[in-house]
Amino acid sequence: MSDRPSCYPGPPAALLSSVGKERLPLLDVLTSPVPSGLFNSPVDDRHVLCLHLGDPVPVSYRVGNHERQGLRINGQFCVVPARSSTRWTVSRPARSLLLRLTPSLLLDTAEAMGLGSGGAELAPSIHIRDPQVERIGWMMQAEDHDGYPGGRLFADSLASALAARLFALQSRKDVTTSKPGRALPAWRLRRVLEYIEAHLDEDLTLAELARVAEFSLSHFKPLFRQAMGMPVHRFVLERRVERARLRLLEGGRSLTEIALEAGFSHPSHMARCMRRVLGLSPSQIAGSSR
Repeated sequence: MSDRPSCYPGPPAALLSSVGKERLPLLDVLTSPVPSGLFNSPVDDRHVLCLHLGDPVPVSYRVGNHERQGLRINGQFCVVPARSSTRWTVSRPARSLLLRLTPSLLLDTAEAMGLGSGGAELAPSIHIRDPQVERIGWMMQAEDHDGYPGGRLFADSLASALAARLFALQSRKDVTTSKPGRALPAWRLRRVLEYIEAHLDEDLTLAELARVAEFSLSHFKPLFRQAMGMPVHRFVLERRVERARLRLLEGGRSLTEIALEAGFSHPSHMARCMRRVLGLSPSQIAGSSR
C-alpha cells in the first residue's frame, strides 16, 4: 500500500492571521495529486470533500465494512467526515480538489437548519454530483489561485453556503435558516454597521461580525441580508468601493495606500471591484475630480 504524497499542508497563509488558531478559516481548498494503487486517505480534523478533476478514472472506495466501485468523473465528489479515513484503489494517477470544512461550522449550520445535534454528522459518501457544490469548489479554487482577493469574508460565505448545501443534500430538507421576513433588530444592525466602518481596512470574517451582532454565524447571515437587502460580503465590498472612491476624489494618496485603507489586498483587486460595482476604473474616478 502506498502513502499519499505529502500534499496536505495547513490552511493557506493568505487565509491566516497572526492571532492564532481562533482565526483558522472555516473552509480552505487544496489541489491534490492522487496516486495510483491502494492507499488510505489522510486523517483530518476537518470534513473533507474531494472533487475529482480531469478525465474519468475507475476507482474503488472502502469505509468500514462497505466498499463501492465506480467511475469518477470531473466534478463528482466524495465526503470524508472529520477524523476518519477511507481506503482507495485508483487505477491510474489523478487529481482532486479538496475542500476542508471546520466541524464547528457544521454544528452551527445543523442547528440553524433545525436538524438537532444528531443531524450534525456528515455521512461518508462517494460519486455525488451537485451543481451548487461544484460552483463553490470552482470559486474557492479561483480564490486560491489569485491569492484570495475576496478575503476571509468571501471565503467564509462560501463555507457557510457549502455546509448548508451538504446538509440539504443529506437530509433532503430545504435550506431555511430564519423565519421569513425576520431581520436583525435595528440596534444590533447599527452595531454591526459601525463595526464594519471602523474595521473596513481589516480582513473581516463572518464569525467576527456574527459575534458583534450576538447571533450564531448561520443565523446572522440571513438576518443581515433581510435587513440590508444584500449578503454581508456584498455590503462590505460596496462600502470598500465607496471609501476608495472618496479617497481617489480627495487625491494626495497612492493607489496602494488607498487600496489598503479601503480593505483591498492590492490596487489591481481594488480596480476590479470598482469596475464591477461602479463601471469605472480608479483613473477615471480620480480624473473626474479635476
